[in-house]
Amino acid sequence: MTLALGVIADDYTGASDLANALATNGLRVVQTIGVPPDSLALPDVDAVVVALKSRSIAADEAVRQSLEADRWLRGRGATHVLFKVCSTFDSTDAGNIGPVSDALRDAAGGGITLVNPGFPGTGRRVFQGHLFVHDQPLNESPLRDHPLNPMHDANLVRVLARQSRAPVGLVPLQVVEQGADAVRAALGRLSEEGRAAAIVDAVNDAQFEVLGQVALDRPISTGASGLGIGLARALRRLDIVTEHGAENGAEATGRFSAIIAGSCSKATLEQIAVAERSMPVLHLDVENLLAGKDEAAAALSWAGDRLRDGPVLIASSRTPDEVQALQKAHGGASIGEAIESALADVAAGLVDAGVGRLVVAGGETSGAVVNRLGLQAFLIGAEIAPGVPALRVIGRAHAGLGIALKSGNFGGPDFFGHALDMLG
Repeated sequence: MTLALGVIADDYTGASDLANALATNGLRVVQTIGVPPDSLALPDVDAVVVALKSRSIAADEAVRQSLEADRWLRGRGATHVLFKVCSTFDSTDAGNIGPVSDALRDAAGGGITLVNPGFPGTGRRVFQGHLFVHDQPLNESPLRDHPLNPMHDANLVRVLARQSRAPVGLVPLQVVEQGADAVRAALGRLSEEGRAAAIVDAVNDAQFEVLGQVALDRPISTGASGLGIGLARALRRLDIVTEHGAENGAEATGRFSAIIAGSCSKATLEQIAVAERSMPVLHLDVENLLAGKDEAAAALSWAGDRLRDGPVLIASSRTPDEVQALQKAHGGASIGEAIESALADVAAGLVDAGVGRLVVAGGETSGAVVNRLGLQAFLIGAEIAPGVPALRVIGRAHAGLGIALKSGNFGGPDFFGHALDMLG
């Protein structure tokens, strides 16, 4: 297998988001969970997206995992590797976007890294180095209050510079509009000035196609699904890959359907409210969970009485104010770990009980669920919503399970019902 493109994603839902963007733009794609073992048989594909759970861990460990993934991808022929980050660029001044980008650039021999986390399909655009969510700067949008990495600065040049070893530059939109050669020249000048990375503006798919052409000149880039779309289209334009149709949707193996929601985003809270009109919904008692009560067992007992009648939804989601109150009382890290562990136990119990179609909302929750189930890789199926594909599990654990991993902010109000329909 010789890959046209490698991707390292810093969380599981982000990996699915990017894999979906590549698949809908004609590439054959597999998403793996971590660096695959040699025993995992992969089909002939154009791109592999290696999904890590590295966004909020210690920076040195994120670097170690990312470099391991980079070696694996390049060992299978990938000459360009995209470091996929969230389209809200959420990270702290300690990282992990800057440290990982620095390490990947050094491993690839230096140069300047093109950076853009935009994704027009979900309203994320970069203008004058600032990240916008639809028509609002990130720091004025509802997405500013990420429970782990709040983002209160929309200036990406400033954000990335605070966590990088070298200065960060900007290629503004008026240069991008002049085409790929103008962007190449601008990056060359910034590199001569000692800049190790540059935020490159783009607000629509045509501009991301320009970025994709330029990015392929270099061994590494950093961005989200907008840049992934640009790379896929550039690969096809250069006849490095030929267009393929999407894989068939997930072929569910179990009889039952379930949804697990751990995200506290506004979008997920609205999706839960809509789901309550058509299916049973259980809200975990987080206070009981933190007090040591077995909320996972109670949730599985509740679900066991209802699965035969249709889908069920189990949620730990809370409003931002409720989350802040819980964090103040119990500490943010301990709450997150306890909730993720409980929801992962619930997911494992549901699959054991015959659930073959599983929807998971929230990046950290998705990571915990996938790890608990021991999933190795997915074939990418049809798009459920922008950034969210139907997935079919391959590998030794739970092969054939139909699953969707949704970033908290993605999808419309009726996402959950639509996702279950798409999973078969």
